[in-house]
Amino acid sequence: MQTDAPVFPPQPDDRPLRIGLVAGEASGDLLGADLVDSLRRRFPQAEFAGVAGPRMRAAGVEAWFDSSELSVMGLIEVLRHLPRLLRLRRLLRQRLIDWQPDVFVGIDAPDFNLGLERRLKQAGIRTVHYVSPSVWAWRRGRAASIGRSADRVLCLFPIEPPIYAEHAVDARFIGHPLADRFPLQPDRAEARRALGLDPARPLLAVLPGSRGSEIERLGAIFIDAVSRLLVDMPHLQVIAPMADQRCRRRFEALGARRVMRLIDGRAHECMVAADVVLLASGTAALEAMLAKRPMVVAYRLSRWSYRIVRWFGLLKTNQVSLPNALAGRPLVPELLQDDCHADNIADAVRHWFERPAAIAAIEAPFRELHSALRRDASAQAAQAVAELIAPPHGD
Repeated sequence: MQTDAPVFPPQPDDRPLRIGLVAGEASGDLLGADLVDSLRRRFPQAEFAGVAGPRMRAAGVEAWFDSSELSVMGLIEVLRHLPRLLRLRRLLRQRLIDWQPDVFVGIDAPDFNLGLERRLKQAGIRTVHYVSPSVWAWRRGRAASIGRSADRVLCLFPIEPPIYAEHAVDARFIGHPLADRFPLQPDRAEARRALGLDPARPLLAVLPGSRGSEIERLGAIFIDAVSRLLVDMPHLQVIAPMADQRCRRRFEALGARRVMRLIDGRAHECMVAADVVLLASGTAALEAMLAKRPMVVAYRLSRWSYRIVRWFGLLKTNQVSLPNALAGRPLVPELLQDDCHADNIADAVRHWFERPAAIAAIEAPFRELHSALRRDASAQAAQAVAELIAPPHGD
């Protein structure tokens, strides 16, 4: 991390600098906490407030609302919670306008944050959207409207800024914070020792998702696939890191403990330790790539969400997992919607175990992608935010 970042003077009216933030879910809370730590190096007296989770609160953010209130996934699920979310956004917008932050940073949660950012920008508050929505995959034309909400967009992937440039939107690739957290050469033996696993037996890590709705749609399918694998591979070790106790209870209720060992948290260690990873599409696919582990990506939307996506042609890419999208070619199998069933999953996982040469071959492109994403992202993000508060020529 940078240690010689410039420290800017107090604001002309002698009040502390104010930075508003809104983060949704655990991943946004982690990004927000790291950003606040980096910003505090530049602005030691700054005040931070908004929507925060436990990590951001520990970093010194005054939480007006908790991040968990924004944790909604899927088109139909969002519609069901829409009245509550709109009411929350209205209250938050007015409180931020009254508080008059020097800059506002919306962290991920685009359905919630972009509308909020637009109104704040119209009120004269500088706005940053941290984590570009997946414009490379969904509704590429959104880039122009995102630019009307955010003065600057912070992108975690190099494939994103060129899309914004087509619409004259200020977008900056800052790298991905997870790439900074994972070593380029993970220590599998140490990860297995730390988890108390047999170093000689094959190991599968199963990640069925971090939301209850994902476990409801995928949990039974993943358990069925593991059961089939154990028939052919009785010595297979299977572990499943659980995002939280709620996810654990739901997965246990489906019978997961019959065929695998459940572990509280420690997802990164579990991926590093594994020979193969079975996971729900999303950030977990990026994490498995950073762990240099072969994976099978499987996912199902709710029936109506999937129909809406198909009817309106919202999906603009054939590669939905991040390793494949970043590489621009199919490095890992993707089993989506109707293809996401136990037989297909078991076959795809077995394919990796039966071909150790393919496992070895995938490490080089994963390491190359990892290096491209490793840029000290939190420091880069803080610099991009700081420039909107005090332009570079005034450092």
